[in-house]
Amino acid sequence: MLDRNLAQDILARALARGGEYADLFVEARRTAALVFEGDRMESVVDTVDAGAGLRVLFGGRTAYGYTNDGTPAGLRALASEVAAAAREGVAGCVAAFAGPLRGTFAGRHPGRSSLSAKARLVASANAAARGRDPRVRQVRITYRDVAQRLAIFTSTGDTADGERVLTTLAATVVAGEGDRLQTGYVPVGGTVGMELFDAEPAEAVATRAADLALVLLDAAPAPSGPMPVVLSSEAGGTMVHEAVGHGLEADLAGEGLSVYGDRIGDVVAAPIVSVVDDATLPGRRGSFAFDDEAVPGARTVLVERGVLRGYLHDRRSAMKLAAAPTGNGRRESYRHAPIPRMTNIFIAPGDDDPEAIVRSVDRGLFVRRMGGGQVNTVNGDFVFEVVEGYRLEHGRIGEPVRGATLTGNGPAVLTAIDRVGRDLGFAIGTCGKDGQGVPVADAQPTLRIPEIIVGGTA
Repeated sequence: MLDRNLAQDILARALARGGEYADLFVEARRTAALVFEGDRMESVVDTVDAGAGLRVLFGGRTAYGYTNDGTPAGLRALASEVAAAAREGVAGCVAAFAGPLRGTFAGRHPGRSSLSAKARLVASANAAARGRDPRVRQVRITYRDVAQRLAIFTSTGDTADGERVLTTLAATVVAGEGDRLQTGYVPVGGTVGMELFDAEPAEAVATRAADLALVLLDAAPAPSGPMPVVLSSEAGGTMVHEAVGHGLEADLAGEGLSVYGDRIGDVVAAPIVSVVDDATLPGRRGSFAFDDEAVPGARTVLVERGVLRGYLHDRRSAMKLAAAPTGNGRRESYRHAPIPRMTNIFIAPGDDDPEAIVRSVDRGLFVRRMGGGQVNTVNGDFVFEVVEGYRLEHGRIGEPVRGATLTGNGPAVLTAIDRVGRDLGFAIGTCGKDGQGVPVADAQPTLRIPEIIVGGTA
């Protein structure tokens, strides 16, 4: 995507007035997005965006700029602007480039599938949801694929190039009876192409969303108060992502904005709990061969048998804290500087039978699907929505309930977990931080929390 000699020149110009490190991120992205709503195609978008971002690190600070002008003159002008902002210390050096890290896509590329075929896909999903039950009132099917070509060059001589492909489908279904309305939402996707729909047919995704809305329509108000909670592996890892993961990102931990700051080697969870971030998992939404700083994607053990072992680093935080980058420098696009971000984060499976965990609770709440929430990374306090929950009665999953929330503290909950299942279930999402979003996945096994505050209206 860019001549290596030109990249050498751009980095040298960026460091000409001072700076310890520089990198150049070149991107060309094609996106197809379709929305089917109200029994018609609401929108079809097929776009191309391309540009370059240039960063210099100096004295613990960052100078960053970007441009859509990919010509040599445009890139040299960008380098001059960034160098002027990073005027500190002696001029940095640019090492000879090594052979690049490569990331290739081996699936059925969505770019080779026509917009007409994708339109038929979302229309079929809409019909499946609407045909599920007369109480289905609204259906929204969204499809999106992204093909991102990358080339990355660093002043330390690291380079990377390749293509990342992401494909997603999401179904939102509203069911109603009288004046009662409930919504079911089911997304699927990953670093895959059209083979996604071999394992997850669009019609099946839509009917699952409809079924969830119908279950919630008949659900009773949720109970409230402190009680045992079993989190199903189907819930994905929303809790570990929000209540734990963000606090283990090194920029927050190193700036006093995390309850886990300066705690390497401390016990932060029960001895049966381990937390891992892994960008190398095949096909997962947060996976990649290399991050957005030309560092190989990696498996990073954050919590090992209850003990905090490390943080998620980009190059800047690694330089600041005298650590090694972990392959977690990520950015939304060439318009954004990289920051430490999660990839695929999960609580590792344990030894317990998931069904036995359910049977172990006399009265409590079974959470099948989690929703959104809020977390204070400074002290670890959180509040999460329960999208799909059920009463647990005498070791059995009972009637569905709606309107439940979970309130607690991340470190306290990690320490309290006393049963960890041998299963593992993933959920997908787009994680927001500092005004930019990146694709992620999170996961957990079936977990038992002996007591947590459940908010409800019953």
